[in-house]
Amino acid sequence: MIETAFGLRAAFTAPHRLAAKAGADVLEDGGTAIEAMVAAAAVIAVVYPHMNGIGGDGFWLIKRPGADPVGVFAGGPAAGLATPDWYAERGHTTTLPSRGAQAALTVPGTIGGWAEALSLVGPRARPLSDLLAPAIRLAASGTAVSQNQVDVTADKLAGLRDVPGFAPTYLHDDVVPLTGAALVQPALAATLTHLAEAGLDDYYRGDIAATHARFLENAGSPLRAADLASYSARQVTPLTLTTRQGRLYNMIPPTQGMSSLAILGIFDRLGVETGDSFAHWHGLIEATKQAIIVRNAELGDERSMRQPAAEFLAPDCIAGMARAIDAERALPWPY
Repeated sequence: MIETAFGLRAAFTAPHRLAAKAGADVLEDGGTAIEAMVAAAAVIAVVYPHMNGIGGDGFWLIKRPGADPVGVFAGGPAAGLATPDWYAERGHTTTLPSRGAQAALTVPGTIGGWAEALSLVGPRARPLSDLLAPAIRLAASGTAVSQNQVDVTADKLAGLRDVPGFAPTYLHDDVVPLTGAALVQPALAATLTHLAEAGLDDYYRGDIAATHARFLENAGSPLRAADLASYSARQVTPLTLTTRQGRLYNMIPPTQGMSSLAILGIFDRLGVETGDSFAHWHGLIEATKQAIIVRNAELGDERSMRQPAAEFLAPDCIAGMARAIDAERALPWPY
């Protein structure tokens, strides 16, 4: 069992040590957790590009002293042109493409999430240029390619090689780079520098937005400047669930928040007392199955769901899913 690392002042974790260091440095310098998270998120986009980037979405849970937790929902909606008819005209009648310009159909919400989260810090927030400085430096001067990036790049290469801009940045002489090779991203450094100077809103309603909109349209994406301009992240009330261990919070759909909370709530109802036992592992696996059945059948865009996600976390719903678990036999999994 891995031992927990202890500290007296603060803690920070991230999938890459350089991102964790950027966040920890902000905390050490007296910054808030929100500011530390923005600094780390910018760095992770540089050093872990195969998993995180500024072209994705973001979902925040923020707990401030004396206040209830708040969520920041920074998931971008689909483009206005992204309709069944638009895709049918391009030969896609049953499935959407998984790679390429036509797969890029949602507004990237990450940067808007940074802005909305930083708005909670208030006037004492430190300059954006300070928060983005570590990421800009690493993108411009280079960082070492991780083993995980090598593995994922090799696995996904067939679908990514011909995506405009991919090979010159993430391949070396058109092949997957070796672990430890230098990854230099001058375009990303320039984008982050511009955001630090012009402000995060520029990503949606400024020069960066205009550049992205032209590129996307020329490449064949349904995203347009109007989609970017109409976007903003928003604060939401998180989902919540109470177990014997305390009150838990997670994000609203279409994230995994409901199913994550349901798993914990169902497992809590099973009354398992011994870790690493058959009851422990069987209970976790079967609780996960029950939560995923509900997730797959019910969750999606909140505007089209038959009932709010919070209702699936009501005590009677959680109890019903727990009762559906056989203590000795695994549920067949044809789903």
